Amino acid sequence: MRLILIGCEYVGKTTLANSLRDWGYPLGKRFHMDDGDFTIPDYHHLSPEDQESMWNLSSVLKERFQRMVIFYHLDILERYDDCILGGFHIEEKIYGPRYYHPESEVTYHRYIETKFPSSTILVNMKADSKVIEQRMKSDPHPYQLVQPNEIDEIQDEFLYEFNQANIKRKMEFDTSDLKPDTILDAFLSAVRPVLTGRDLTFVDALKK
Repeated sequence: MRLILIGCEYVGKTTLANSLRDWGYPLGKRFHMDDGDFTIPDYHHLSPEDQESMWNLSSVLKERFQRMVIFYHLDILERYDDCILGGFHIEEKIYGPRYYHPESEVTYHRYIETKFPSSTILVNMKADSKVIEQRMKSDPHPYQLVQPNEIDEIQDEFLYEFNQANIKRKMEFDTSDLKPDTILDAFLSAVRPVLTGRDLTFVDALKK
């Protein structure tokens, strides 16, 4: 299952990715996880000192770093049948010019979609803006990007890029009423129409 999870900060991408990872273990299915690699700083894998260093990079270096990381992960999508990329190229298209390198636009996002395996699934995760705002208050991120007054605009931008994406398999997934212990089952039910035959077999086997 090749998944690209996109959506506004606090919409639940990490929660879903971690749930899928834990769900896959019983049959020895290990998702290649790159949930935080495309957000500056990557607070999932970097030490606090390295996070600060990355946060303080110049906008030129941030843009170059992001572009290289994204093109590197094209190979990940090709080599791993089961992988989860959080945000990836669409997050960079939206967040890059807004937060990281305001003088540089992202123009390669449609091109790299032509390189994706046909089994790639694009998931636009969304939630009610009030729900996202409450999540911001209850579990603040150390380097929060999106502010409460930006939520609606950011979600609209993700929806636009989702609709424009040159990816055959895609779905929307609303997490407004979901909790960490219910998000997995809801997703596995919602994703079925866009799964390949291989992935359907995988899902059904893990349900037994």
